[in-house]
Amino acid sequence: MSVVLSTAPLSASDRADFWQDAVSRTFVPIDVDLHENEPATATIVSRRVGFMQVSTVTAGPQTAARTSRMIARDGKEAVTLTLMHRGTAERSQDGRDAVVNPGQFSMSDSRRPFGKSLRQAFSLTAFHFPRSALGVSDPELRAVTATPFGQDEPLSALLAGHLKRLGGSAESVAPAQADRLAAVTCELLACLIQERHGRLAPQEPAAIEAMLLRVKEYIVRRLADPDLSLVEIASAHQVSLRYLHKLFETEGVTAARWIQQQRLERCRKELARTMSSAPTVAVVAHSWGFACASHFSRVFRLAYGLSPREYQAAARRGSR
Repeated sequence: MSVVLSTAPLSASDRADFWQDAVSRTFVPIDVDLHENEPATATIVSRRVGFMQVSTVTAGPQTAARTSRMIARDGKEAVTLTLMHRGTAERSQDGRDAVVNPGQFSMSDSRRPFGKSLRQAFSLTAFHFPRSALGVSDPELRAVTATPFGQDEPLSALLAGHLKRLGGSAESVAPAQADRLAAVTCELLACLIQERHGRLAPQEPAAIEAMLLRVKEYIVRRLADPDLSLVEIASAHQVSLRYLHKLFETEGVTAARWIQQQRLERCRKELARTMSSAPTVAVVAHSWGFACASHFSRVFRLAYGLSPREYQAAARRGSR
């Protein structure tokens, strides 16, 4: 069942106080300053999905701030994730300022001061839940407050789509599934936070090893493609670039360097062929993803101490 709080029945002079109380009761105590001389109608429609509260907010321009005094007085420990639909939000917390556009989402932690400014009419969906449900460390959460997330990375895009669907169907979620759905939402968010923070869980070495193996197999199948990029590799495995780099740190090498090593080794084997029909240096370089012949010659010499042509000639002399 939805709970609706609206300023529609009120006169313009009474709307500011009502809205301040409505926002504070729905989320956490907060100071709200409306920017219109005659505030437009503002509405909050809230419903429960297990331990999570899902609220659709539609209102006019305003600024809001949660102060240290409020935090000391109420002691609430909650996280609010906000998905923007219309308008732009300027968020600040933990020393960061961010602009959150439609289709993006961001987070705030009620345990520390934060502010937000919405300079035009807006619509958003807010997902409000206990801090304890998230299961991430304080440094991890601090690292991502007032940070916009959207479609730029696979995991954040996945979560944005999930939030949009959840916001649209929260009213129809069966009570028996509500807590589980809320837990899944928090788990997806925790994965995103930990990924953005750059943490590889040391308690899961098998999972890390399996992911690294899948990534390597993917790369090897595409070595011949000169356009193979780290962005493509990360996207194909639904991880961030930061996570991809962390995976290869366990090997003591960068991802780009590992790819180059694989290409060079395959080129070396091709150049070592002693048959009269052995391919030329240019053909070998191109066939293993080197688009620039001079670059290939330079990195080959650095790796093996000879230029590709010198290596090929030495291989043929050795066979004779």
